[in-house]
Amino acid sequence: MTSPTTASDVPDGAFSPLGQRLRMVLGAERVVGDLRRYFGLGLPPGTVPFTGSRFEHLAGGGDRPEVADRITAEDLIAVQTLSVTVPAPVALDILEGRLGVRLSGLLQAIPRDIDMADAEAVVVADGSPADQAWQLLEDQPDVGWVIAGKILARKRPRLLPVYDRVVRCAVGRPSSFWLALHTALREDDAALHRQLLELRQAAGLPETVSALRVCDVAVWMNHRALGHPCP
Repeated sequence: MTSPTTASDVPDGAFSPLGQRLRMVLGAERVVGDLRRYFGLGLPPGTVPFTGSRFEHLAGGGDRPEVADRITAEDLIAVQTLSVTVPAPVALDILEGRLGVRLSGLLQAIPRDIDMADAEAVVVADGSPADQAWQLLEDQPDVGWVIAGKILARKRPRLLPVYDRVVRCAVGRPSSFWLALHTALREDDAALHRQLLELRQAAGLPETVSALRVCDVAVWMNHRALGHPCP
């Protein structure tokens, strides 16, 4: 990845490419309705919400203090609500083997109670504990970047985003999505972060749904509705 970029690197009145794209998506009239539908608020009787609505809430969440620094079986089930499955050998190594010990050590060094918009770029930069944990997971057989990111988003929902093929198709492929999103959230005095919190409130979502997750769901639902192919 390239060196970290901060909001101070963006000229006054200008926005990063990712920031521009997200502002366009989040400004659509459909966003609040999409969020409510995804999380099952105000649905007609018999309508089933998206399984991903349970991702951050299953068993009280992956970042609750007693389990924040280890990946549990509940976390692996939560990841399945986002339509991916951790391969059984890797899951067993996480729960009972050396891989879980290594990941736990890295999780202890990743802040738990901070939003990405409030964190310094170094927290999500190349070589950070978060990046090392992502690399370690991504390198496991049949895991890859999507599953690795979703596992870490479950453990640090305020700091690390869900990023999958649909979101990538919608917003492009920056050299580092984490750093590009960090810049977008912080530029213009964190206007995008505040917008996400306002959308959360407007949709009636609980505060346990992070700003990052509001962003992910809004982008995912919008792109899905547009019917774009996402290889």
